Amino acid sequence: MTDPSQGATDPLIADVPAADLVRALEAAGQTVATAESLTAGLLAATIAGVPGASVVLRGGLVVYATDLKHSLAGVSDEVLATEGPVAASTAEQLAVGARIRCGADWGVGLTGVAGPDAQGGHPVGTVFLGLAGPGHTEVVRLKLDGDRWTIRIGATHTAIRELLRYVRAGGTSDSAP
Repeated sequence: MTDPSQGATDPLIADVPAADLVRALEAAGQTVATAESLTAGLLAATIAGVPGASVVLRGGLVVYATDLKHSLAGVSDEVLATEGPVAASTAEQLAVGARIRCGADWGVGLTGVAGPDAQGGHPVGTVFLGLAGPGHTEVVRLKLDGDRWTIRIGATHTAIRELLRYVRAGGTSDSAP
């Protein structure tokens, strides 16, 4: 849980181990960058809510519009045309793009459907989380329930917990708990 002396007044970092993530990244000498669609910068803002986050947070790309997923984050036109903006391959390329374009050790990509309507055949609550780090790239498909805010904040919290798990494990899925 978040230590009150570490900025617990920031509502974005309440009930999420953002401070733990910042400390783990700092201890590992690593940095993170984000490429966010449905969360529109919430992940980067949540990490930035931790005092001292500037040591580990390189930056973030808000790629809400499909064309920006390509032009800013480097998602291939082919993936966007064949699989769409809400897809595992899109999340993976968002994560890789964030990592490369921001010069970070870790890249996190988030794309999905917060609602109120389904998109591209994906029901509301479908989220793809991409993680790209030292020697490891993974995509996790999430099914979140709730309204737009609940889905967006749930995706953000899950991204923080998953990244923390991999940073603590040394960046490999084999050693992740």
